[in-house]
Amino acid sequence: MSTAQLVLAAAAVAAAVLAIRAHYLDESRRWQVFTFKPLATLLILALALAFPPVSPAYQWTIAAGLLFSTAGDVFLMLPRDRFVAGLASFLVAHLCYIGAFAIGVPFAAAPLLWLPFFAAGGVVLALIWPGLKPALRVPVAVYVVVIAAMAGQATGRWSLAGDGAALAAVIGASLFMVSDAVLAINRFRWPFRAGRAINLATYWAAQLLIALSVSGA
Repeated sequence: MSTAQLVLAAAAVAAAVLAIRAHYLDESRRWQVFTFKPLATLLILALALAFPPVSPAYQWTIAAGLLFSTAGDVFLMLPRDRFVAGLASFLVAHLCYIGAFAIGVPFAAAPLLWLPFFAAGGVVLALIWPGLKPALRVPVAVYVVVIAAMAGQATGRWSLAGDGAALAAVIGASLFMVSDAVLAINRFRWPFRAGRAINLATYWAAQLLIALSVSGA
């Protein structure tokens, strides 16, 4: 990476650490969440756009996913509950990522590689199902299908390309599923203090790796 790209990556990591820390501060300092949470994702977006456009279509589709992810970050941190709006924003982000991971390779080229992700998603959905309000069950189920498809498509792309950039996307997509699983379990089944830190740390690691995949796409 160039110096500018390294600076953006380091700044994104620093903003993510400060955002995670802010979630555990007292109310008088919680304003830091509103500053550092969207900033971390926007810096990752800037990083994705800072790479030379090996594949402009891939780069801009990933950038669109990061932009919708930023919207999701904002909705989920608002004082009033905007969970459905946040869910919808991230759903669109995953559709963007699916579109990016399908550029230049067949869609569902390796369907067997999708199975572990759908199995994991099904387990998490079963765990949180009793805690979901009836109105949320269908949207959450649709979201689980889409994020599992996103991870499956990333894995299929890697099975064909076999390069480091494609592997970064696979690891990022997998970490995104871990992040959302922790968020869902923490919110709808078993709340635990470290849940927010694990959710956010894996989330930004996922986004950073997906952004880095632009470098070789």
